[in-house]
Amino acid sequence: MAKIRYHFNTKSLKIEKVQVTLKQKVTRVLYVLASGLVFATAVLVMAYNFIESPKERMLQREIEQYELQFKILNDRLEQVQKVVTDLQDRDDNIYRVIFESEPIPSSVRKAGFGGADRYSKFEGFRNSEIVTNTTQKLDLITSQLYVQSKSFDEVFSLAKRKEDLLASIPAIQPVSNKDLRRIGSYFGYRTDPFYKVTKFHEGIDFTATVGTDIYATGDGVVTMVERSRGGYGNCITINHGFGYETVYAHLSKMNVRRGEKVKRGHVIGHVGNTGKSTSPHLHYEVRKAGKAIDPINFFFNDITPEEYETMIELSQRPSQTLD
Repeated sequence: MAKIRYHFNTKSLKIEKVQVTLKQKVTRVLYVLASGLVFATAVLVMAYNFIESPKERMLQREIEQYELQFKILNDRLEQVQKVVTDLQDRDDNIYRVIFESEPIPSSVRKAGFGGADRYSKFEGFRNSEIVTNTTQKLDLITSQLYVQSKSFDEVFSLAKRKEDLLASIPAIQPVSNKDLRRIGSYFGYRTDPFYKVTKFHEGIDFTATVGTDIYATGDGVVTMVERSRGGYGNCITINHGFGYETVYAHLSKMNVRRGEKVKRGHVIGHVGNTGKSTSPHLHYEVRKAGKAIDPINFFFNDITPEEYETMIELSQRPSQTLD
């Protein structure tokens, strides 16, 4: 039963019963409901932010376990990366050196997968960064292992062709020591005998009498036989495969034709004084992948270690070329 309330009317000087209107009743009910709603909301917010439910605690423990597993996985991936890096280093600096093959560029070895959107599906989560980083590491290692696998296939192919490689690499002097007067000029910057300026000499000049035999320094195929009154004069170029070429210039006579196969030690021509030349000699070049390299490193079948050291010392001295 509702409690009856009274109040003192100062005008009539009487105690009167308090009459509660419908509007007041509705306002009072709404006030109670609003207060209850505010209190309930406050309780829910505090419970959501500061009090964990059993299910939330279970999920938190599960997340922590996943984080630990990802950390362990990342540690293992780093160990695998070290092994892959070691394989790459051995491949570039041992196996490919043995078989005279260029190392694989770093840009190829470290090429990744796809673009940034490849990992977009991992974004927007609490642990997106750790998942993305782990996936990127795994993709990188997968790519590197694929490149390494292809490289080992190539090295295996080179190993099977090792006998051909050894026969093809320029490994003797193009002019026999018994016919050689001297080496007139070495590889490197030398003085031009005509223009008296310093320029890069891309080969070695072997001084010998006109008509001296010139030998192919490795097995190969003759790719050029050129007759000229200027420049290199009468000139022969041999492609030895595996990226190697040799050039024989200023010849007096040429004994081979374009497309002819030659063996190491085959007499391909004779020393002359044709083209831009100051005296009878052979200008000899070794090229690897189209770039001239020092022929002095390819005489290992003809000279002793002492003779090689002497040649290295002489090659460091300034001199004038013969062409």
